[in-house]
Amino acid sequence: MSHRISRATLPVMSPGVERAHLVHRFGAPGARPKAYLQAGIHADEIPGLLVLHHLLGRLIAADAAGAIAGEVIVVPFANPIGLGQRLRGELLGRFEFDGGENFNRNFPDLAETVAERVAGRLGDVAEANVAIVREALVVALAERAAVTELDGQRLALTRLAIDADIVLDLHCDSESVMHLFVARALWPAAADLSAQIGSRVTMLADYSGGQPFDETFSRPWSVLAERFGARHPVPPACLAATVELRGSADVDDGLAEADARNLFRVLQRRGVVAGDPGPLPEPLCEATPFEGVGHVVAPAPGIVAYRRHPGDRVEKGEVVADLVDPTAEDPASARTPLLSPTAGILFGRDRLKFARPGNRVCKIAGADPLPGREPGKLMTD
Repeated sequence: MSHRISRATLPVMSPGVERAHLVHRFGAPGARPKAYLQAGIHADEIPGLLVLHHLLGRLIAADAAGAIAGEVIVVPFANPIGLGQRLRGELLGRFEFDGGENFNRNFPDLAETVAERVAGRLGDVAEANVAIVREALVVALAERAAVTELDGQRLALTRLAIDADIVLDLHCDSESVMHLFVARALWPAAADLSAQIGSRVTMLADYSGGQPFDETFSRPWSVLAERFGARHPVPPACLAATVELRGSADVDDGLAEADARNLFRVLQRRGVVAGDPGPLPEPLCEATPFEGVGHVVAPAPGIVAYRRHPGDRVEKGEVVADLVDPTAEDPASARTPLLSPTAGILFGRDRLKFARPGNRVCKIAGADPLPGREPGKLMTD
């Protein structure tokens, strides 16, 4: 059996407080394909933690049967800092208390550094170029040092995954259907992932902005292909994706076991684990541009009374919710209709039903890019 467990300790910021990641490894180090999976970088997004609990059981059984063909690394909770952040009993794991940073932003951007280092070293064989780029990524990351606990967390997670063939970062939304974010350069090669997990909305973007975890692994290949691809082939060698496991309240053993089964089949289909994954399910959606996501925003404070639900198809200009003013003296004039800015799938909405001006109420994924939605400016905190 190849299953090993280790702990990666983070820099200590206060005497007596030491945090660490729990790391599960399967297969021979350096074996290909290599897959990396983590959950809970936003520590208050719990569904992924339960999914990886179930997936680890499947991987342990596969390891006992000698079915781990490549290498698998699983970090079942990626943010021990955030898991310790409670305010009056509520877990608040999206932003770090100390500096206010989003835990899924500002991961290392190695694209330009690696581009400089591999210039003049690449050749005509794509497979050889991939090996050269991976070596440069590992070396560039090894040269970085962490001072703060948050920097240490980012570096620790990135080092575990930097040379992987597959990187899956498990998240959830507030109230939503299953959806997926993946680099445009990885489509349609990633269509098997979208279909297998039952994604209802799959959004494509090469550069969303803010340097989230998944783009640390997909973006270098896109930058290098654009810079050297005409002379030296550089394929998109890492399937890196953010998997949104429905809503934050969807913490359920049945759902989690089914999701783990689908992720296990993804690993089988990609050759990381031996065995027959069965027929690929029919896709539930076609990919759409991340630039096509329209946000419905509250213009005033009020109660949000939704008319449409996650997964519903809506038309441009359709009323998706009413904003109810509780201070209105006449109930007949208390409602302001909130309209969809595009036609598409309403894939996410806010579970908090009282909005302030400027709050995003819900999100609709459309097929066409919208004005003002530009690469590098697509993410919201």
